[in-house]
Amino acid sequence: MIKHNVEELIELLSEYKESHNEETYYKIRAMDPDKLPDIHRAARFIYLNKTCFNGLYRVNSKGRFNVPIGSYKNPAIYSEDELRGVSKMLEDVKLAVMPFQEITNHVKVGDFVYFDPPYHPLNGKQSFTTYTKDNFLEKEQKLLAETFTALNKKGCKVMLSNSDTDFIKNLYGGFKINFVKANRMINSNAAGRGAINEVLVLNYS
Repeated sequence: MIKHNVEELIELLSEYKESHNEETYYKIRAMDPDKLPDIHRAARFIYLNKTCFNGLYRVNSKGRFNVPIGSYKNPAIYSEDELRGVSKMLEDVKLAVMPFQEITNHVKVGDFVYFDPPYHPLNGKQSFTTYTKDNFLEKEQKLLAETFTALNKKGCKVMLSNSDTDFIKNLYGGFKINFVKANRMINSNAAGRGAINEVLVLNYS
């Protein structure tokens, strides 16, 4: 919708911004996106992302978005200039949704592929690995590593980010692994927020 219908999207977001309060938030969150026109689905998604707790995306077992409202006095729900700029940048871009392993059927030598999966839990502790009603656990991590390897064999440049765990480092042991610091803002305990190690896996220098 940003690509094809940005002006109508801006108009809808303007209406959401003017009426934003707790009642509006939960009313829009309760809408069934499957029953909304595409332009309203897009506006709802952006509005909830910009006004929910820490911009978190999470759904329950029924696939319904369930993140509470964030404590923002004046949330920056959208920028007209940014949306129009993104719309222009997307003019010649093809967007597609598919299972990640299917990317191997759509790439050629020299293509760049970046994976940002749900991260593997740190230190065996329960972690947030479920953004949708489907889990992304060790079985899925292994399948992703197989896909990474398949792309490498096809001559693609591949990058993947994940947790700094032995499980992940063993999965990608044959590739270049960089360690980076990343801030963690979503934690019920403030002491648990801050910079932690992540890995950035590359098949190129």
